[in-house]
Amino acid sequence: MIFCLTLTFPLAVRGNGDKSEENVLNVYCYDSFSSEWGPGPVIAESFYEVYGIRLKFNAPGDAVTVLNQLILEKGKSNADIVVGLDNSLLIRALSAGILEPYESHALDSVPSELVFDETYHLLPFDYGYFAVCYDSEAMPVPPASLEDLTSDKYTDSLILMDPRTSTPGLGFLLWTIAVYGDGWPEYWQRLRPSILTITESWSQGYTLFTAGEAPMVLSYGTSPVYHTEYEGTYRYRAADFSDGHIMQIEGMGIVSGTDNRNEAELFIDFMLSDEAQIALAKYNIMLPVNSEVTLPQSFETSLRPGKKVSLSGGYPDADEIEGLIRQWTEVFRR
Repeated sequence: MIFCLTLTFPLAVRGNGDKSEENVLNVYCYDSFSSEWGPGPVIAESFYEVYGIRLKFNAPGDAVTVLNQLILEKGKSNADIVVGLDNSLLIRALSAGILEPYESHALDSVPSELVFDETYHLLPFDYGYFAVCYDSEAMPVPPASLEDLTSDKYTDSLILMDPRTSTPGLGFLLWTIAVYGDGWPEYWQRLRPSILTITESWSQGYTLFTAGEAPMVLSYGTSPVYHTEYEGTYRYRAADFSDGHIMQIEGMGIVSGTDNRNEAELFIDFMLSDEAQIALAKYNIMLPVNSEVTLPQSFETSLRPGKKVSLSGGYPDADEIEGLIRQWTEVFRR
């Protein structure tokens, strides 16, 4: 099942206090962003207070699903802004022609290595490292590497996400390619017995994990921060893999054809402000791209990877991703 969630916030009132026509910005995003525990409601309230612009979130699922919807709606979408398309989806988003460039002045506070699109169609707003998170009460000794994850002792212990619908799912597939190269399909064959289930979105998978359905889940190195900050527990942790971790940088962009270009630019600038970046750290549980932001103390429990990996040839284009997905699907048909 794909989550479908729309949240709206109060009608806009302009700065002079007189009621006016509602000023609405339509934001497409992944489901956890706009959920009641996500950063969307907090950012929407702050953005309204500053600019008198109401945000309306449309969250059809995970970020891959969001991109697919924008491509299907090309030329007739109601979206003004998209939030959550990451570095692995950049080439596909650019080739689809669904975004307009915007070089925000707020990028001055963002390190150049996090600006993953030199054409400024997608601008970074947060980042993190994919990791396998585990329940230390159910599994005191976690796997130490991707290869270790295939051990018989981890049979039916891992929850993953589908790369066809989920950016963490696609990120994990690319992570295995970064480590194993052309041998990645054979790795997935070895990994299959360890997989309990594959969900359509990260939120579905993580909910199953915290409900105790499996002791491990694909997530982020920052995920333990949530449990420390809001539950006061160190039970959930991220395993540091000896073969390294791959980075995800989440981006936002202006949807082509919007009638609210000026408001969309204001939103992007605001997302890079100290106020929004702190909200993203606290409620999206990711690392802020604004280098001037001080992180909450709870981030001391986040994983600091001992080794980082990247794709040797860069991120694949849309056709290459389609081919990789076909190969991945064949693994589960054998």
